[in-house]
Amino acid sequence: MGDPLSFVVRVPEVLDAVRAAAADGVPRRVEFAERIPLDRWLEAHVVPLRLHVSPERAPDAVLLTFRDLTQQRRVEQMRADFVANASHELRTPLASLSGFIETLQGPARNDTPARERFLAIMAAQARRMSRLIDDLLSLSRIELNAHVQPQTKVDLCAIIAHVCDTLSPLARDRGVELEQVRESGDLEVLGDRDELIRLFENLVENALKYGAPGKKVEVRLARENGTAVVSVRDFGPGISPEHLPRLTERFYRVDVAASRDQGGTGLGLAIVKHIVARHRGRLGVESELGQGAIFSVRLEALPNPEKTLENARA
Repeated sequence: MGDPLSFVVRVPEVLDAVRAAAADGVPRRVEFAERIPLDRWLEAHVVPLRLHVSPERAPDAVLLTFRDLTQQRRVEQMRADFVANASHELRTPLASLSGFIETLQGPARNDTPARERFLAIMAAQARRMSRLIDDLLSLSRIELNAHVQPQTKVDLCAIIAHVCDTLSPLARDRGVELEQVRESGDLEVLGDRDELIRLFENLVENALKYGAPGKKVEVRLARENGTAVVSVRDFGPGISPEHLPRLTERFYRVDVAASRDQGGTGLGLAIVKHIVARHRGRLGVESELGQGAIFSVRLEALPNPEKTLENARA
């Protein structure tokens, strides 16, 4: 009360609209964007009010109404991105499927061995398209809620244990030892359980697929100065320095052929980046050729209940 409006609303367009409406009595509408801490879009309705019926008088007050347009804009962007990305990435498997279908309808109509071989390839391409669409939809949903930080208390240790149990059959199939290392007791954070499971599944699965020659993947949990740190380390071939800055871009692959052979869609690390951003965390990548790679996720940890109880007793 009593402070200048500019102390609260630091948007020049809105302040100009308020001054103009207060002077001429004409309502105005202003759209504006905020870039910090996250991209948001809003609209302001500026309506002059006259408490006494006298058109000649200047308005007695100005009513400001703000409406958040972020979700609407994100939905629009999601649709545009989905069409652009899906049309680009689906073109190759669709062309492959069309070619095999034409061959099966023509020259290979009565060739049983060729038919069996082509059907297996077609099934693999169909599964790839299905994974691609699932990943695109997941990424779009995460981006849609990027400005809303989760507020549910979740146990990070239980999530990591669940992820490792889920991926242990893949580790056995590839002859890789999947090791969990806990350097802290309970680790609780505010987060979305399903999204965090997806995050760590992507990191551990990538390590198992692309770091398999190292025959070991290590998942480490620790508490560092009030921060929960989860690191996934493989002992495989590592990643060249020139690739590191672009790893989390959509559809960016260090080795396109190897990624597709492993069933990758090129969206796994993009999903990881957006989940970490939504949880207001940090993603780190360290790698040297021949020394494997370490992907680390840092999230704000909730106070340890045992420590809190000890401090209260003290």
